[in-house]
Amino acid sequence: MKKIVFVITLVSFAACSFSQTTAKVYLIPEPFSMVYGNDPTFFLPQKAVIIIPKNEEVKKIVGDFVKQIKKATGYFFTTKEGTIASPRSIFFSLVNDKTIPKEGYRLKTSATGISVTANEPAGIFYGVQTLLQLFPKEIASDQRQTIQGGWNIPSVTIEDHPRFGWRGLMLDVSRHFFTVAEVKDYIDQMVKYKFNLLHLHLVDDQGWRIEIKSLPKLTEVGAWRVERTGTFGRLSKPDPGEKATYGGFYTHEDIKELVKYAADRFVNILPEIDVPGHSLAAVASYPELSCTPGEYYVSPGDQFMIWPGGGQHFYGTLDNTICPAIEKNYEFLDKVFTEVAQLFPFGYIHMGGDETARNFWEKSEQIKALMKKENLKDLDEVQSYFVKRVEKIINSKGKKMIGWDEILQGGLAPNAAVMSWRGMKGGIEAAKMGHEVVMSPTDFAYIDYMQGDASIEPPVYASLRLKKAYQFEPLPEGVDAKLIKGGQANLWTEQVYNVRHAQYMTWPRAFAIAEALWSPKEKRNWSDFAKRVEHHFGRLETANVKYSPAIYDPIITVSKKDTTILVKLDTEIEGLSIHYSFDNSFPDNYYPVYKEQLTVPRDAATIKLITYRNNKSIGRMMVLTIAELKKRAGIK
Repeated sequence: MKKIVFVITLVSFAACSFSQTTAKVYLIPEPFSMVYGNDPTFFLPQKAVIIIPKNEEVKKIVGDFVKQIKKATGYFFTTKEGTIASPRSIFFSLVNDKTIPKEGYRLKTSATGISVTANEPAGIFYGVQTLLQLFPKEIASDQRQTIQGGWNIPSVTIEDHPRFGWRGLMLDVSRHFFTVAEVKDYIDQMVKYKFNLLHLHLVDDQGWRIEIKSLPKLTEVGAWRVERTGTFGRLSKPDPGEKATYGGFYTHEDIKELVKYAADRFVNILPEIDVPGHSLAAVASYPELSCTPGEYYVSPGDQFMIWPGGGQHFYGTLDNTICPAIEKNYEFLDKVFTEVAQLFPFGYIHMGGDETARNFWEKSEQIKALMKKENLKDLDEVQSYFVKRVEKIINSKGKKMIGWDEILQGGLAPNAAVMSWRGMKGGIEAAKMGHEVVMSPTDFAYIDYMQGDASIEPPVYASLRLKKAYQFEPLPEGVDAKLIKGGQANLWTEQVYNVRHAQYMTWPRAFAIAEALWSPKEKRNWSDFAKRVEHHFGRLETANVKYSPAIYDPIITVSKKDTTILVKLDTEIEGLSIHYSFDNSFPDNYYPVYKEQLTVPRDAATIKLITYRNNKSIGRMMVLTIAELKKRAGIK
């Protein structure tokens, strides 16, 4: 009888320790294939054994994995080399299996242990990122956490690999400088979601951020500007004699450190030297680069580029271009790209080529002489002449050139790759010409845009909501898939002063881009994705990473009927109720619920909005003046 009682007790204990119903898994990006297991969950022991192959890269990957586990759990693991899994171990193996695609992996978790299998260390690395997402969110913490019931991992079998090889984020370090430590942190966050390329926008009108030893003034002068705080494009020019104290740059050693740090996490760094436009920092350093005599300075964010609108081409009130007609400028660029090529092992260098203001070129006698000499019929061909010469310089360094889609104008350089930002059109055109393409269109992938309503977001000239970003499809119909290398999201930092705001702008929209670039197209599902995003908000909070909650904010559409203002409200995700007031008080869940289009009362001064879920506030309090609504409705 005692034996029977003991068996019943043991079974009861096992039932408590291992749930037979596997908890739902919330992975980003969605894997190629995932099957829930029937086994109990894996209960992480305090002294687990980790078995790894004899491979230095895998050893490094697993070492970082163990460090994170130790920080969050306090558990100590033993790592040993081997080729056979032992009971309740975590087993990593490299195999020669042609059914596992490049960067792919197989991950299996069950009550008896965990295994991660791949053909190459990169696959092991991505398998580890997925494995960490199977842990409770507290695994992202830098401090020891206590989990009620212990650290349980759901039972699943995952087969996974990326859809595209180029999965990038661009960080603009010119408009505002980010330290080596801050860039490392950005890399740490992006690899959790399987991004493998960091595009560094290293130079622009507001700062030259990379040391070029043969051209020291680029950082002595070009890396520094007068400090201004406010709205980009409205900031004041330097005062006479005002010292330039704001900025910074990366030394050769800094770059080498970043390149190694990224490589250890299977990230390539793409350097961008943006020419011939966006070059005011270079021209301020070496004014002889310009066709236009004048006094030059590194811009603090003042307006010297004008976009008239109405289909008119933009122009500059200050010549911020490197002149294509000055022969010594190509010697200058050769020196720049020589050092850049030596510092960055990645096979591509980005030469920019975008938004070149040509109004000064139109008046330049040097440009006119170049056009006559080279038989160039217009300024598109002048820029094309410049781009083709830059490509030859970059090719001579053993690198392939990539540029923004403006490099198509006037004739594309023979071997250039194109990064399509003004929609998909430029990328489609380049691919049909047989050139490689990376898609980063403004309408889906510009994460410097506002994420919600302008009344509550830091001001930028356009908006991009998460749901729209999730519609990004890098491969257009009718285009050779082999030429579409992948895509990326771009974070321009004119209005991003610090790393916390950079995080806010990146997440959660980078989740959408990650899924577009990694996951199978047919597995896209907005409702399911939105649920997974909310789950990952908790992980970001645990990791002290800032994110935007704009997904919870109402979408406001304003129209008019005669002089009456009409307001339509909607939400990006399901299950939210919108409460509103017109009486200047702050609404809560006892206020009216939005059900149909609202008519703004005649004498109202504001509309206030907030969203609730299950009687708990979840959105931000939004306040819009009636004057703002009139403006949106076109009522004067």
